Amino acid sequence: MLSEDTNTTTTPPTKYRIWTWKHPYMLHWIINPGLVVNELILGQRVPRTIWVEKDFSKTLQERTKIPCPHCGTVHSGLKWSTENNAFKNWFGLYCDHCGNIIPCLTNLGSYIVLGITFPVWIWFKNTWKRQWLSRQAARYAHLNLEHIPDRYAGLGWIREGISWAFFMYILMVILFPLIMHESYHLKKLLLSIPLWLLGGLGYGYTLKLINGKKQIEAEAK
Repeated sequence: MLSEDTNTTTTPPTKYRIWTWKHPYMLHWIINPGLVVNELILGQRVPRTIWVEKDFSKTLQERTKIPCPHCGTVHSGLKWSTENNAFKNWFGLYCDHCGNIIPCLTNLGSYIVLGITFPVWIWFKNTWKRQWLSRQAARYAHLNLEHIPDRYAGLGWIREGISWAFFMYILMVILFPLIMHESYHLKKLLLSIPLWLLGGLGYGYTLKLINGKKQIEAEAK
């Protein structure tokens, strides 16, 4: 069942906090080199402005609202959850109310990659964008915005952390040295496994704390 916040406003009510590029979460998206893959290959994007409700009885994902600067529609962040349209947003987040694109942040690593490959993709950008836009309306026709599970509940944060650690290990320990024509050392390969595993568990638990903050604050009231 599709449910949508269709308030049209350019000024957020006091019940929201405003996240811009200065917020730690947003800065992390900008400076983390590992997110280049998410952005350029998977098409996962973060809008330049996010409104977050102060109602801690909800998960962070449920509290997230994304305003469209073109028509003023305030969208539920659940539209871009993993269960819905988290990926394939290479040109930004599509507003299914007015058909325009909600501007997004760009990772610094993505800027570098796009700058280096500019002579290749610039000839196809407009065609790719038109084709991408033509498919967006259908992607938003049937969304589930009511029953989105908490990915970090229970042991979910462990799965998330290990998945992240595996991805980063392959990227930083295997692929980057290959690209830079560096030699592999067995000792380094083996020692990197527990280091990235610990880092991944820390990453997953941090996500659990951020998303589960509502439980702590709600109990404190």
